[in-house]
Amino acid sequence: MMDRNLALELVRVTETAALACARYMGRGDKEAADQAAVDGMRKAFSDLAIRGTVVIGEGELDEAPMLYIGEKVGAGRDTDPEVDIAVDPLEGTNLIAKGLPNAIAVLAMAPKGTLLHAPDTYMEKIAVGPKAKGCIDINAPVEDNLRAVAKAVNKELRDLTIIVQDRERHEYIISKARELGCRIKLFSDGDVNTAIATCFEDTGIDIFMGIGGAPEGVIAAAAIKCMGGDMQGKIHPIYEEDHARCEELGWTEEKRKTVLMLDDLVKSDDALFVATGVSNGELLRGVRYLENNKAKTQSVVMRGSTGTIRFVEAEHRLDKNEILIETLAKHEQ
Repeated sequence: MMDRNLALELVRVTETAALACARYMGRGDKEAADQAAVDGMRKAFSDLAIRGTVVIGEGELDEAPMLYIGEKVGAGRDTDPEVDIAVDPLEGTNLIAKGLPNAIAVLAMAPKGTLLHAPDTYMEKIAVGPKAKGCIDINAPVEDNLRAVAKAVNKELRDLTIIVQDRERHEYIISKARELGCRIKLFSDGDVNTAIATCFEDTGIDIFMGIGGAPEGVIAAAAIKCMGGDMQGKIHPIYEEDHARCEELGWTEEKRKTVLMLDDLVKSDDALFVATGVSNGELLRGVRYLENNKAKTQSVVMRGSTGTIRFVEAEHRLDKNEILIETLAKHEQ
């Protein structure tokens, strides 16, 4: 079992990423914001007592100089744990560039060999909270899933809330939900944040459905597993280059028919999930800048082995954090 203190150490990693990119809010430069988050997260990993391998990251070595798939991170010795790491240093690059809510810095960690090495393409996904665990079927019609979840959470269909990404490819979901009289919440970007919202009762969101990033699906699955929810996925390439990429990585057409259950996405119960808000959202407050070169962050830390969920508020002295000083100096030149 991974050291419980490691979960809190990981907060510093997502905090650094969030602080590194939050100043780009509304400035219209998503590439610069993302690179700042990557740089901050990579440097923060260097102090951790782990032997980590990035299994979901910014891409392959030739396109991502840091946090690329296969990169080794951490300062671990032979006695420190070997772990898989899935990262999204800035989930919601469009959100932060446009000054919109729900951008986060996020990562998941689990023992070596237990996070699905998802291809960097699309995944069909369905997710629910603990009350609806075991009653979803990604191969079933939309209406069957909505009715099953409504029954599980003891709601009328008119009171059930489904969250769906606002994309033309989801019209079949939206039209069916409207036909049944369900409440529908649309979002523009950031499907880790929205998938895990199903597990927090206060959000009022009962079910997440749609086609989004496969890597983000694995990261969300780590959180959902920690919280006792449920999720299923199927690799679902959309564009011609996605089909080619899947074939290159061994995801043949036959293999893509396989339903990935929650235990396929995250095999170990000893998973960790950590996220820090970059811009204000429904789950986390974004970075807030204070006087005298200070800032506040809010993070969530989840530990699968115990089911513990912690919210962490922190106040930072921006002129005292050496990693942050170095990262910010690089991006403010």
